[in-house]
Amino acid sequence: MRGESGIAFSMPGGDVSGPRRSRPVDLAHLARQTMGDRSLEQEVLALFVQQALSVRDKIVDADIKDRLMLAHGLKGSARGVGAFAIADCATEIEHQPEDNQRLRRLGTLIDEVRDFIAAINR
Repeated sequence: MRGESGIAFSMPGGDVSGPRRSRPVDLAHLARQTMGDRSLEQEVLALFVQQALSVRDKIVDADIKDRLMLAHGLKGSARGVGAFAIADCATEIEHQPEDNQRLRRLGTLIDEVRDFIAAINR
């Protein structure tokens, strides 16, 4: 038995999913964080999507102070669930909060994670 066989959602998205590192959420990391509890994984991911969508909807129009707070909070949550591309983008926003290209990239990454999570919960 391979090490990943006990991980919830080990084959999300069917044959369109690539290696774990190409997925918007590192499911092995999430499984370690939740000790393999699948219902907890689903709950944590649902909460993360709610937070991420809220941040996406607020961050563009936020003043710099609020933008930094939103990016920082999202960064921690994203790392916790294994959405490392979002965490990295949020870190970049913390360093350059006026960069609209990074804000657009964050929105795209959040949409990708939302869609990925919806697909694995089907």
